[in-house]
Amino acid sequence: MNRSSNGQLFWRPSIVAGGIALFVTIATGMFAEYQNRIVHHQRLRADVNEQLGLVRARLEGNINSNIQLVRGLVAVIATQPDIDQRRFSRIADSLIGSHSQLRNIAAAPDLVISLMHPIEGNEKAIGLDYRNNELQREAALRAVDSGEMILAGPVNLLQGGRGFIGRFPVFTEDVEGNSMLWGLVSAVVDVDRLYADSGLLDPDLSIEIAISGRDAAATDGTVFFGDEAIFENDPVLSEVSLPSGRWRLAAVPKGGWSDVPDGVWQLRLFTVIAGLLVVLPISIAGHLYDQRRSHIRELGRRQDQLQKLSRRLKLALDTSRIGIWELNLDTREMKWDDRMKELYGVPPEVDANEYDYWSKALHPEDREQAEEEFREAIEAGGRYASEFRVLLANGMTRWIRAIGAVHNDIGGQRYIVGVNWDVSADFELKTRLLIAKQNAEIRNRELEDARAQMERNSLHDSLTGLPNRRFLDERLLNGRAGPKATALLHIDLDRFKQINDTLGHAAGDAMLVHAARVLRANTRSEDFVARIGGDEFVIATTTPTDEAHLSVLAGRIIEQMRQPVPYEGHECRFGVSIGVAMADDSASDYGRRLLIDADIALYRAKSNGRNRFEFFSAALKAEIVRNKSVADDILNGLERQEFLPWFQPQFDAKSLEIVGVEALARWEHPREGVLAPEVFLKIADELNVVPLIDRTILEQTLWQSKRWEAAGISIPKMSVNVSAGQLQDVDLITRLDGLAIEPNTLSFELLESIFLDEGNDTIADNIERLKGLGIDIELDDFGTGYASIISLIHLRPSRLKIDRRLITPIVDSDSQRRLVASIIDIGQSLGVKVIAEGVESVEHARILRDLGCDALQGYAFAMPMPSEELMKFVREERWRKVA
Repeated sequence: MNRSSNGQLFWRPSIVAGGIALFVTIATGMFAEYQNRIVHHQRLRADVNEQLGLVRARLEGNINSNIQLVRGLVAVIATQPDIDQRRFSRIADSLIGSHSQLRNIAAAPDLVISLMHPIEGNEKAIGLDYRNNELQREAALRAVDSGEMILAGPVNLLQGGRGFIGRFPVFTEDVEGNSMLWGLVSAVVDVDRLYADSGLLDPDLSIEIAISGRDAAATDGTVFFGDEAIFENDPVLSEVSLPSGRWRLAAVPKGGWSDVPDGVWQLRLFTVIAGLLVVLPISIAGHLYDQRRSHIRELGRRQDQLQKLSRRLKLALDTSRIGIWELNLDTREMKWDDRMKELYGVPPEVDANEYDYWSKALHPEDREQAEEEFREAIEAGGRYASEFRVLLANGMTRWIRAIGAVHNDIGGQRYIVGVNWDVSADFELKTRLLIAKQNAEIRNRELEDARAQMERNSLHDSLTGLPNRRFLDERLLNGRAGPKATALLHIDLDRFKQINDTLGHAAGDAMLVHAARVLRANTRSEDFVARIGGDEFVIATTTPTDEAHLSVLAGRIIEQMRQPVPYEGHECRFGVSIGVAMADDSASDYGRRLLIDADIALYRAKSNGRNRFEFFSAALKAEIVRNKSVADDILNGLERQEFLPWFQPQFDAKSLEIVGVEALARWEHPREGVLAPEVFLKIADELNVVPLIDRTILEQTLWQSKRWEAAGISIPKMSVNVSAGQLQDVDLITRLDGLAIEPNTLSFELLESIFLDEGNDTIADNIERLKGLGIDIELDDFGTGYASIISLIHLRPSRLKIDRRLITPIVDSDSQRRLVASIIDIGQSLGVKVIAEGVESVEHARILRDLGCDALQGYAFAMPMPSEELMKFVREERWRKVA
């Protein structure tokens, strides 16, 4: 249906009348539904506002009542500034109970927390200096500057959980009546209890609530309770007034605002029925009238289409320059249109009404075939299709494509009607394409030859002519090159880099060619030799073999490779390390597993001294798997904070007073218990996480020292180990800036070998800057390295520790005793305190005291112990019983 008929259909009187009636009915229903929704929404907001008001009142009452309770304690402290822990706990205990949401109360004279109730579970907070804590410094100083209580939160607490923290500045009066800052009282309101007691967590609550205004700042849009999307969903708003600010509350019904009031579907059904009762009769009445008119219009439309098709056909024939012909098979009368005459070069005025006009125009070479195809089509009475050339009067040749069909007219006469068109351009294009195809085939053969050569180059090493790693992976190890490998020798040249660096790459290339020649000479024709890396080769055997044969082969290669190789007047010497692996047919990734096993065996050969061969074994694999498991556990342990310090006390050799402790790293493994450093230190060093472990032990040691101080236990000096990796860190001092280190209470223990390289400016600079921070330097395991007196003078450590292997034999060996005495004399002459490690007996202690040793450390007095055990050890003075 065209556009005009669509328009007529739309504007029929029956349709217009029915549409108006339907529009009025729908508009009336929509207006009624709109009014119903407005009333429903107003009722919902009133219900939400009522419930929100109850929650707001309970929340405001609970938080203000908690603050008032703490204000009483603040008043007591203002009148009794010398309050002790026992009285503080008694008052605070009466405030914290089931009648409040208070979790704990802390007092910080001079802004350092020293009073706490309850203490249990809050030990981490004792000793906290608000001025040095970045997370709490700003809020604490704001409370001091304003002189008013500041409510902050919710915040994550050091002792776990979350809470609102009210900080109350406490001022006292001096004798002259002037106000002086005593410190701060911090009260933690438990978040979960406050929410629960205020009804926010009530499962029967029919509204969803969100609260914003962190730290009682109503202008802060941060949402700390509920979904922040509630503020975007047209909520009912309210505010909670606090002593130092406000919170903003927003509420919506659970599930959001409902736009569908009760009875909406009954109203919509009534509207539909009313519309049908009005529209249906009008539509039926007009339908019959409209059908008659549509039939008349359809007849006119078809006549118009027929005329358009005729015009289009004529235009198509003129544009395509196709000639039309017709032959009466009974009378042999031929009819051509003007385009046919143009194709065959016949003048327009000539009437080509005979079959001979067409036959004579055919090219002599094509005439017989063209006429035969024409006769076969007539005899078969079907379709006719042919291609041929015609000769024009000017001697030019033209290619013609002809199609036609035989049919009978109404009178019973037989005709064949068809068309001709010029396809000379197509034949010329076809000829050019045929020539291009032939040229392309020649080019493809050349490219295929080049591709084959490139493929060979990609699978072989250009220097040695051996197959490369790609050949090994894609063909041999995957079984694509015939038999699978039964054994693999992974060969790596030793000292090759020195030859390359000293004599140049040309010499290195000559050594690689020599190595390839040696490997070929020592392998059988069925063996496979490849170069898979810079100085790495592989020999793969594809026939059954045993360890004896492989051992002989590896030994012969090692022997021949160590022979000198002449190069431009030089005798180059290098060796090889070989890893041998035998195939396991049960493995799913057969070839790749074999190469990995040989690589593991090669690694073991190199670690055992090079210039040798090693076989892969189940024990070696188990060791690798074990090391991998330990490495994974170390990384997980660092994330779970399983590395903790244990402490071994150090005693004055004469008075036996504790002069310090050494912090020793221990790993509290979840399955294997407490592990000493010798179990994990080597693997941790390979993972490059030793500095991270040292940092963890340092932070834990500093934190434990605050606990000892708060418990009244005096430890004058703490010693922690520092690895070479940390001393080589240019940012070491920057990383220490955030730690609360008291000057002259901390020592870093260094191994002798760390400072021997005088050219390492970073280590020397870090040591000097550590001394500037008040951190002493100790020399650990003295007597086992290569330190000289000059090194001691340059380093100037505060203490040096004699290694336990020198201490153990002094009871029975006079020469060993004199050696230890000499070390003590050297230390004393340089002003360096001397500590003896490995003091295993009282006799050791007596001898060392008589030799002038300053301090003792060993199992005779105390073993390494965790912090809790150390605190009991010091209080009970257990070492004096041993002494």
